[in-house]
Amino acid sequence: MEMEFAVSRDGTTLVTLHEGSDTTAKDEAQTELETTLEELAADGSITDWTVVDAEVYEPPTAPFDPYTISVSFTATVTVEADGERRAVEAGAAEIDEALEDAGVEPVSYTASPTAAAV
Repeated sequence: MEMEFAVSRDGTTLVTLHEGSDTTAKDEAQTELETTLEELAADGSITDWTVVDAEVYEPPTAPFDPYTISVSFTATVTVEADGERRAVEAGAAEIDEALEDAGVEPVSYTASPTAAAV
């Protein structure tokens, strides 16, 4: 019998952009990822998300060079599966596909996916 599970993954991605300071670069990188995740939630690709933090990954090396910001996030999808293990597999694949389709890359996951019955 299949049940509904919420599957979540914690990860980080790098955002490269031109901004005036560390603070504005971090704020803009968070806003950029939040906008992308909102769009994924609106089209049903993911069911929930959180942008956790942003840190300067690589500061500009010369004037007019871009910042690279590391942004931490959590993404959640809802899947139907006949067990937690299958839910984790299916949910992780859905999250990977949604982020890839939205152009969120590179993505590094900071923990194994988790599943909870809904």
